[in-house]
Amino acid sequence: MPNMPHSLARTTAASMIAFAAVGGGATSTHANETWAAEKKFVEVFGQKMAYIERGEGKPIVFVHGNPTSSYLWRNVIPHVEGQGRIIVPDHMGMGDSEKLPASVEGRYRLFTHAKYFAEFMRQVDAQQDVTLVLHDWGGAVGFDWAFHNQGSLRGIAYMETFVKPLDWVDLPEDFHPTLKAVRSDEGEKLVLQDNMFIEGMLPGVTDRPLTEEEMGEYRRPYLNAGDDRLPTLQWAREVPIGGSPADVAERIGNYSSWLETSDVPKLFVDAEPGVFITGNTRAFARSLPNQTIAKAKGLHFMQEDDPDTIGAAVSSFVSGLE
Repeated sequence: MPNMPHSLARTTAASMIAFAAVGGGATSTHANETWAAEKKFVEVFGQKMAYIERGEGKPIVFVHGNPTSSYLWRNVIPHVEGQGRIIVPDHMGMGDSEKLPASVEGRYRLFTHAKYFAEFMRQVDAQQDVTLVLHDWGGAVGFDWAFHNQGSLRGIAYMETFVKPLDWVDLPEDFHPTLKAVRSDEGEKLVLQDNMFIEGMLPGVTDRPLTEEEMGEYRRPYLNAGDDRLPTLQWAREVPIGGSPADVAERIGNYSSWLETSDVPKLFVDAEPGVFITGNTRAFARSLPNQTIAKAKGLHFMQEDDPDTIGAAVSSFVSGLE
């Protein structure tokens, strides 16, 4: 990509693979114990799903993506406290939610996460006047829920996520080799053994250095090599490029077409320089109706780079909703 900032240059396939290949980083058990201790649990299809809950009122649901957890939103949600009932889940197999057994059909695929999320929303009684705040794969899960529950929506805020099906040209060229590698047999080693998405991608597309405490919390669900890291690999294999996987492209295409015409209030927090929403994808996102646009600094994990700006934008958006 032309005029690539020095920080984004760190995200080249070579650097991420090399970073992962040194052994997957320290296997620290150090974590943010206060955050973990605050979590509640609800049973979803026989598995425990973890979440943070604060306040009362209309639900404001923050949804994370790959390879993070509810912890990603820790510095954003204080800006919205007092404006509603804040709910911040961990996807299955991530954060403190249970790993899915191998017997679950489509384990960790988008349609499975969407199914568990929809049931989670029922279990915690978040079905009316819902405001969604979405990032990365949390956007696909949240937009899909919104498409199927249009009468339950109050508003949608989103950033660095999937607003439409993609082609290779829509992604930074430096990501192409890595994404192709993890979608091949090579991905088993890169992700399940070397923990590439935690050790390479996460710090590689965050502009500031993450502290050891922060990295410890993000590593915590994936300390054991192998099956415990499968959620992070499967997400990468779900990215719909050129219509494949077909079922994922169809789901995203359905909600993308709906977003183009829906008058549900929207907030697009546009990352500068950003990673996922750039070029034609950014132009599409900016064109959506009944939408406010705010800017925040950062690469992909912009909640780590500019949480106060994001939090202020979400707070202002929520306060303006009917």
